[in-house]
Amino acid sequence: MRILVFSCFIAVIGLASCRTQKETVKNYFEKGADTTGINLTALADPVIQKNDLLSIKVYSLSADPRIDALYNLPEQTVVGSNSGAGTAGFLVDANGNIEYPRLRPIHAEGLKKNELAQLIKNKLDTVLKSPSVIVRFLNYRVTVLGEVRIPGTFNVPSERVTILEALGLAGDITEFGNKSTIKILRENDGQASVQSVDLTAKDIFNSPFYRLQQNDVVFVEQNRRKFQQQQQQNVAQQVGIATGIITAVALIINLIR
Repeated sequence: MRILVFSCFIAVIGLASCRTQKETVKNYFEKGADTTGINLTALADPVIQKNDLLSIKVYSLSADPRIDALYNLPEQTVVGSNSGAGTAGFLVDANGNIEYPRLRPIHAEGLKKNELAQLIKNKLDTVLKSPSVIVRFLNYRVTVLGEVRIPGTFNVPSERVTILEALGLAGDITEFGNKSTIKILRENDGQASVQSVDLTAKDIFNSPFYRLQQNDVVFVEQNRRKFQQQQQQNVAQQVGIATGIITAVALIINLIR
């Protein structure tokens, strides 16, 4: 009789575990996302921040390339650079400025790439023939942590990445990740803020956090299924210990008898 009761107890635990395993996990866009009329290319471009490393190249119609070289940094390999050209970078200092060759310090913080390029072009119009300026980020990267298959920091050569693409780089969310409360840590003007994003929401594409900025940190929280699994593992461990103790006591009693 005792053996039958114990077997039923183990069976109940097993059925509860199976039920939890069969629980459905929220899918992306579960709440019926509608992209009608949304222009994803119009989403805000990233702005330049303190400590950004920028590649700035100047070209003109001058017949002598040595003239353009006066306004470009010498070619060299930059550790951690996303650019394959090996271009040295301009560091945005604590005041938001860059030190540019033959020009006064230029305030770059808060500008977009095209705005900084136009600012430098205006300064060079009087000394170069039809100058053109190309600005790129050398430190555009995002970090993805939590319940993903490959957590880590990822370089983004294209300088454009959405939260979905970042999760793809990290191998996607695991079955224990909560898609409705994705946390994004972002720094603006020296102030850090945390925003929660629901990947199952209808208006996900309208979120200002849908397109990530350089140095954003994405954190995927655990869902209830992971918490329940941990509880079941604890219960199973306790049951195993109790079973061992009961078995040992029963053997001792049999030996004494």
